[in-house]
Amino acid sequence: MTQWVENPTGGRDRGPGALARAWAEVLVRPRRLFRSGVAPGDQAPGLVFAGTVVFVEELTRVLSGAASYPVFGGRPLASTALVLAVAVVFVAPAALHLTAAVQTLILVPTAPDRAGVSETVQVIAYATAPCVFAGLPHPLVRVAATGYGSVLLAVGISDVHGVSLPKAGALAALPAVLVFGYGFRGFAALSALTGLTWADVVANLS
Repeated sequence: MTQWVENPTGGRDRGPGALARAWAEVLVRPRRLFRSGVAPGDQAPGLVFAGTVVFVEELTRVLSGAASYPVFGGRPLASTALVLAVAVVFVAPAALHLTAAVQTLILVPTAPDRAGVSETVQVIAYATAPCVFAGLPHPLVRVAATGYGSVLLAVGISDVHGVSLPKAGALAALPAVLVFGYGFRGFAALSALTGLTWADVVANLS
């Protein structure tokens, strides 16, 4: 059954049901989602998708006690709601567009048949799907979630921008570091799991 069916207004299906279908599809059939669910100039579903992932991840961190937000005016619940709103409404979209700009600069000299910036924004957004689990207090789960997100990003770049998967993996390396290594704290989880810091890893590689 085809997902994200075009509707008469030219956009794609919206709403919680479409969001849930996209999340399930990108996890198990990523190529299908990237080929049918990424449309020129239609960023809204992708932005909502990424914002939802960030909300779930951050709320999980709050509920598990991993996140410590500042308290304003002696109102912890209201303060938490405010910080979550800022993260979802402002920080996530800004970070998504900044990373898409970085990815586009990398693609310009290397992918002559590339799609537009809008499509890149959507690819990065949908690649965050596994990170709904990145707020859990289990380093192995967090490493797996951010690692799989990096793989999905490479798959999306390959399909949408018309480059081979190995090349896409190399081209998406820096955006993956920014989004999954730092944004979703994959490096911190890896450090907690192995006892190694990112600096240690770099030093060992060199």
